This record gives sequence, structure tokens and C-alpha cells, in this order.
Amino acid sequence: MIGLIPTGWYPGAIRVTDDQQHLLVANVKGVGSLSREEPIKGRNSHDHLGSVSIIPIPTPDQLAQHTQTVNANNRLNASLAGLEKPRPNIKPVPLPARHGEPSVFQHVVYIIKENRTYDQVFGDMKQGNGDAKLAIFGEEVTPNHHKLAREFTLFDNFYCSGVLSADGHSWVNEAYTTDYLEKSFGGFTRSYPYEGSDPLAFPTTGFLWDHALAFKKSFRNFGEHTRTTYQPKNAKWADLYADYRDGTQKVKVTATPNLRSLDAHSHPNFPGFPLKMPDVYRAKMFLDELKVWEKQGSMPNLTYLFLPCDHTEGTRPDSPTPRAMVADNDLALGRIVEGLSHSRFWDKTCIFVVEDDPQAGFDHVDGHRTVAMVISPYTKRKAVDSTCYNQTGMVKSIELILGLPPMNQLDLASTPMRGAFTDQADLTAYTHVEGKIPLDEMNKPLTKTKASERFWAEKSLGLDFTKEDLADEDTLNRILWYAMRGDAPYPGD
Repeated sequence: MIGLIPTGWYPGAIRVTDDQQHLLVANVKGVGSLSREEPIKGRNSHDHLGSVSIIPIPTPDQLAQHTQTVNANNRLNASLAGLEKPRPNIKPVPLPARHGEPSVFQHVVYIIKENRTYDQVFGDMKQGNGDAKLAIFGEEVTPNHHKLAREFTLFDNFYCSGVLSADGHSWVNEAYTTDYLEKSFGGFTRSYPYEGSDPLAFPTTGFLWDHALAFKKSFRNFGEHTRTTYQPKNAKWADLYADYRDGTQKVKVTATPNLRSLDAHSHPNFPGFPLKMPDVYRAKMFLDELKVWEKQGSMPNLTYLFLPCDHTEGTRPDSPTPRAMVADNDLALGRIVEGLSHSRFWDKTCIFVVEDDPQAGFDHVDGHRTVAMVISPYTKRKAVDSTCYNQTGMVKSIELILGLPPMNQLDLASTPMRGAFTDQADLTAYTHVEGKIPLDEMNKPLTKTKASERFWAEKSLGLDFTKEDLADEDTLNRILWYAMRGDAPYPGD
């Protein structure tokens, strides 16, 4: 290699013109989601626009200039700093300055949710940079999210690195996406590997849990990269909710990991998709296991916890309303944080919360901006952090806490969430909020809907929710908007 040339994201193909004077580079997403200027419409993560870079073959001097540009864009200085060796006799701090230095934390709980933008949830929070017009799941629906953001730190400049669930789960698990996955944005003709089902989407550097296990850290997985079966097969959400409410187990749930590296570490009954199990049921399973850890006096160093019900199933009859599903997700999160903050492990535990992607909504800043939280005794209280962070920086923060080296160049160069922490612990426990929206508030049967409601209910019935993102995204976004805002004009219309 004699030099580097900047292109767009992601360079999917390259050709040299017949006269050998120019490079032609096809960029799958071009210059990103802000390339489409639609100020009236809220921004969405799908607003990327492919491009072709026409680059004159550079002279040696021009190539040197290009190389400097690429090194600056790729944060070479941050990468070099990330390679600094740990220093001896360093006092433990919440987020160590270097990989391998000690942290006050021994346990990380990594909570992954589904498909919300910042404005959809926090747009109504006056403390941050939000747009209340886009806050369809504001404080009435998500009181625990709002209370946590107020009591700890509100992040109003945090971004998903990806677009949708197929690459979103790669970013949260790997801080990376493969060449195969980036080039699949032409249509996902081979697979849609959000749940770890296609080896071509796996990086050679592995997943965060592989990384932790390789460095002798203990690990437990609740729902990530699993496939789920329900018996009886025709079980509905109401049946699972009845099991949760009544303490019965009439519906048998089996969660099978898609990766063998997860087999020995995954809860056998904690589901992913389809969304037949309420998140409060999932939270109960986690809290039941937390009680076992308390009796044993030990808790895993890294815990994955999948809470996907804020994805919703639109206004599909026999499913809960969108606001009920988001309220369910909110209550589950609140109860989990409450349980952890009252446990014997609280003083050494850090909770990271993030959406896998933000595709099912709009944001007035950027379609990638999303909900993120850092919850711990050492998290700054009643603070707002507007530092530009993204999912690779969250992964890097987990690595720094667990004493792990970076997995690849992207987490190596990323910005850790250092602004979230303080050196003084506040062990005040969190108390969850019981929401006002009934979790079993169901969508109306078709026969009881008004004409406008029936239109969207029929659209919902036409969507496939058996697996993640099989449902048409634009249709689902419109269903959610009209379910929450009635006849208010859809953004951009």
C-alpha cells in the first residue's frame, strides 16, 4: 500500500476508467443520512443516498495529501492513544484512561432495545436538544426512561452507528460491520442477519462476549442472537401476559442460540422475536436470576439483556397498542434498574442501555440519534452530556471497564463515554414508576374500528412480525404516527 484515498461510505465497488486517468468508486450510502435535505420532514436513518466518487488518479504529492485526510477522518491520533499500554499501580476509576487499567466496576449489564429515535422518546425533555412535535412516546408512555434520564445523565447527542437491525446488532455486538453486510444494502438478497444467522456477517474479530470470555470474564446472555419457539405454536401475546400475571407457565418458551459460543451462557427460556412475550415477563426472568446470584454472592462480569418490545406490532388486532408495548418496555427497564440498584452488586455495577437502531421513527437532528443511558453509582446525577458519542464508543467504554483491549480499529478510535462519570459514588437506589397505561390495552378488532383506524389495522395485519424488520418500515412508521397522533399530518406530508 502506497497511500490512502477518501471516499464515501461504504465503498462497494471500484473501477479505473479506460484512459487510466480516473477512479470510479460506488459508495453504497454516499455521504450519509444528511445528504437529503428535507427540513420539513423529520430525519430517518434510511435517508442515505448512494453516490459515485470520480477521483483523478493522484500524483505522489496529491496521494500524500489524501493520506493525511484519511488519517484525520479515521482518527489516527485517537487510535494511537488507544494503543498506549496500561500503567502500573493505577488507582481504579469508573472509566479507565487506558485499556487494561483497573475500574471500580466489576459488572456490566448491557441492555439492547429496538428501533427508537431520541426525539420519539426524549423530544419532550426540555433539558436536552429535542423536538416535542416528534415525541410520540414521551413521558406519559415512558415515565421510567424520563426519570432515569433526569436522575442520572441525559445524552442528547448519541447516535446509532447503523441503519436497521441487520447492521444495528452488529454494531452493538462487534463495533463493526463486515464488507458483506455493508454491501447488502442493495436489497439483502441472501439474508437479513440481525439475530446471528449468517456467518458471512460475522467479523473475524468475533463478538463482544467472545472477547470477554477470551480474557476470562464471566458472561450471561438473555435473548441476544437467539431463535425462539412457543408451545403451543398458536400461543398469543395475551396467553404469555396471563402466564406473567398469574404466575403460570402454560406456554412453554424455548430460546436456542444461533451461535455455539452462546450455548453455555444463554438463558434457555428468554426469547427474542417474535414479540409474544411482554418485556415485564422478560424482566421477571432476569430478576429471578439476579436473586440466585445474590444467594451465590457472585454475578457475571458481562450480562446481555434484550428488551425488544418497544419495537411494537403496530395496530394489529390481538396485539397490544403501540403505546402499551412501549410502556411495557419502559416498566421492564425501570424494574430491572431498581432490582440492580437494590442488590448487593450495585456499588460495582454499570448499566448501559441503547437501541440497536433508530429506524422506526424520525429525529430533527439526524435519523441515527437515539436513546442511550449509563446508569451506575458513579454516573453523574441530574446532568446533561452533549458530547458526540455512538455505539462504538459504548462498546469501547465496556471494554475499558472490563479491562479488555479493543477488538478492531473502530472501537480503538472511538470516543468512550467519559463525560458520563464522576469519581464520587452516589449509592442512592432507583425506584421504578408504575405507568398509567394498561399493559394489556389491546388494539381493537377490525369490526370495532372506525374507517381510518380500520385502514391502519388492515395495514398492520398485512405486515410480517414473525421476524425482525420483515414488516415494511415506512408503513409501520405511519401506523405508529397515526396511532399516537390521530389525524396530525405525518412528517413531510
